[in-house]
Amino acid sequence: MSIPVITLGAVASAFVPGLEQLRGPVTVVRRCEELAELVAACQTGLARAAIIAPGAADLTASLVDRLRFTGVVIIALRDHPPGAADPVVDGIDYVEASVEPAVLAAAVSRAVGRFEAESARPRDSHAYADPLGLPDVMVPQPPDATEEPGTGRIVAVWGPSGAPGRTTVALNMAAELAAAGSSVLLVDADTYGASVGASLGLLDESAGLAQACRIADQGRFDGAALGRIAVSVAVKGGRLRVLTGITRPDGWPELRPAALGKVLEAGRSLAEVTVIDRGFCLEADEELSFDTLAPRRNGAALRCLEAADTVLAIGAADTIGVPRLVKALAELDDAVPTATPRVVFNKVRAAAVGRAPETQLREAWERFGPSVRISAFLPMDHAAADRALLAGTALLETAPASPLRLAIAALADVPAAGDTRRRRPGQRPRNVKFPGIPARLPR
Repeated sequence: MSIPVITLGAVASAFVPGLEQLRGPVTVVRRCEELAELVAACQTGLARAAIIAPGAADLTASLVDRLRFTGVVIIALRDHPPGAADPVVDGIDYVEASVEPAVLAAAVSRAVGRFEAESARPRDSHAYADPLGLPDVMVPQPPDATEEPGTGRIVAVWGPSGAPGRTTVALNMAAELAAAGSSVLLVDADTYGASVGASLGLLDESAGLAQACRIADQGRFDGAALGRIAVSVAVKGGRLRVLTGITRPDGWPELRPAALGKVLEAGRSLAEVTVIDRGFCLEADEELSFDTLAPRRNGAALRCLEAADTVLAIGAADTIGVPRLVKALAELDDAVPTATPRVVFNKVRAAAVGRAPETQLREAWERFGPSVRISAFLPMDHAAADRALLAGTALLETAPASPLRLAIAALADVPAAGDTRRRRPGQRPRNVKFPGIPARLPR
């Protein structure tokens, strides 16, 4: 059966007569002059492959992700063979523009066959940021051009709306791990109200995460490239790398799920622990539209939850925060069934819950909450939190004896002093675990 193909650009269209003369593996069904025309044609199900001329379109991971929704693979023509320094985007097959039509047709057949084989293969996990759940296209890379997968772990700090304290927990947990000797990357992936940069006094106009996503979208991206973008912050004798969030909520399209996934994978190579402060919303409102290729407003949030090894669900310990967390956990189970959240109640105080607040919360949770046990209670300490925010640093710097600081240190299972067990040069990394959480974090 002949494979329907769409071409984009003059150089790609020049292959049409030669491909048609083969009367074989491929058939050109449309010639396009603009990228928008190509995407629209692919969305109709007209083709299985797109041949793109040099310079006819920006070849990015997001374009690959966009066309994969329609089951279309990309074959990009190049004026010369790709060198080691040339950007190569995963999911794209590159062919020299000077090849014979038969060679190009064979490349199209291989790309489509590989995509079909991957589509039929059972998957261990699902991509919930991708509503259609199509598999990643596996493209062989030269051995010297492929970075070994990182062994670092990812912790996503998430919670419902209403300011339960996600940023406070994420920032201070990252600081505690960094001060204890772990290499840590703190990522602000909240597309509704990024605040990690402001909390640390990083009041510049650049968004580190958006910059990383733009570079990752263009091709290969590794831990070294991520390290050049991340800001290094001194914390109690340690160093904490920070990727600041978008400066305005309407900049959410900059955090495309495909590119963000590459950034998080690079984080595994750069740091032993990556802590993500991410937004509350899980709603896939774009599914209500007729355009299945519409940008996904909460795609970044879902991609973070997919990639995370541990999800900390933060809830406010009051009569509003507890029901919100119960409902949010049900939404999380529907949106990302593979996530196994660990419940943490923040802002615990007797004034909001009653005498013996931890006992009250635990009993109420056992009666009315889901079957996820509570992993930790973090006490309310407004004064300490305000001092840290005013100083633009973590609690361990401004309020080392704060009950909130000590509780967060216990949550991360690091010494409260912060530097009593700091790693010596050459010392082998130990494991860090969260109480009640089987998954262990290396440090």
